[in-house]
Amino acid sequence: MRLRTVAGAALGALGSAAVANAVLSRRAGDLPPPLPGTQRTYRWRGFDVAYTEAGDPADPDLVLLHGINAAASSHEWAKVVEPLAEEYHVVAPDLPGFGRSDRPPLTYSAALYETFVRDFLDDVVENPVVVAASLTGAYAASVAENVDASRYVLVCPTATTIPGKRVWLRTLVRSPVVGETLYNLVVSEASIRYFHDDHGYHDVANLDDDTVAYEWQTAHQPGARFAPASFVSGHLDSEVDLADALAKVDVPVTLVWGQEAEMPPLSTGRDLAEDADVRLVSIGGSALVPYAERPREFVDVVLDAAEERQFAGDTDA
Repeated sequence: MRLRTVAGAALGALGSAAVANAVLSRRAGDLPPPLPGTQRTYRWRGFDVAYTEAGDPADPDLVLLHGINAAASSHEWAKVVEPLAEEYHVVAPDLPGFGRSDRPPLTYSAALYETFVRDFLDDVVENPVVVAASLTGAYAASVAENVDASRYVLVCPTATTIPGKRVWLRTLVRSPVVGETLYNLVVSEASIRYFHDDHGYHDVANLDDDTVAYEWQTAHQPGARFAPASFVSGHLDSEVDLADALAKVDVPVTLVWGQEAEMPPLSTGRDLAEDADVRLVSIGGSALVPYAERPREFVDVVLDAAEERQFAGDTDA
């Protein structure tokens, strides 16, 4: 009798979780465009990849490649896209598995994203400035030798986020009901604010409600957990040696770091800049997302407003 009671309770809990998951999905609704501009689609290896165009197409191309996290999308560039579009033709994709792009139940990998970055830069834009954040910065560096670009601006780039690959964790998060429930806990509004406060933002007061709301909504779209399942289990870490790859790039490279960043810290940026012999700019009052906390300073770096101060080394913005 006790076994039947336990089994019944377990089934009841699973049923309740399934209902709760369905309610959250319905509450999320259709995801609106992440950025102002023209919404377009790039067909890539069976994916419909959504991207935004902003600015005059006659201006030089600039591509914004968002970072990887459970609630990732090109919306993270919201505070800088319009100022950049005054000088550039800005193109900002939602990576496969994120945002308004297709999210099929694949086992996502770093190799998939490296190939996507290479193909997108080849097919959609011409000789662009490439701006890439965090782990996506490593993807951009890994294919730089095979891409025509005019300049790279990499924000806190890292090839490793979660050391080691945990197949069991990826399988768990991908599983129906239980995995979806665990994932929904990670991408609750409270969790989103916690992670930003913990390592994303230096001052969480800079995190606005619209950002949290959009991240919650994009994280609750159909299929949203499959790419993050690979991320949290270490399967999206790149094999690239960042210093070696950046040292081989034959166009200007600028590393941008929040002075208060901890994952990875500014000291990592200094070591990387020295090893690769590239420029490093640190932005005070910011951590992992200086483009969100200090957008004006970040735009100045990208536009290279103080061009006469170009050098390989470390400076403050």
